[in-house]
Amino acid sequence: MRTRVKDFIEISDYTSLERLIATLLAIRDSLPESADPELKMRGDDVFGRRLSISYSRELTVKEVELDAKYNVERQVGEELAALAHQLDGIDYKPEPRRKKAA
Repeated sequence: MRTRVKDFIEISDYTSLERLIATLLAIRDSLPESADPELKMRGDDVFGRRLSISYSRELTVKEVELDAKYNVERQVGEELAALAHQLDGIDYKPEPRRKKAA
């Protein structure tokens, strides 16, 4: 199972362009070929700016176990969708209500 992972890199206000390029090249070279990395700049003048690098990778065995354990809601949602699909195929006509004797 593949998932998207985000890695945050803090860039100081006075980082040289050469150092930034060298850092980004080192990060790119350390990723597998199928990682499909993306780079975005985030932040503002108040809280600072940072580069956000996200890439795809395989989940570890422990991450797969935790995903299965804590994503029960997704599994329940899929089961409910399957049941709703089955119910959509049933031709149902409600019977008229009978009046109760007083």
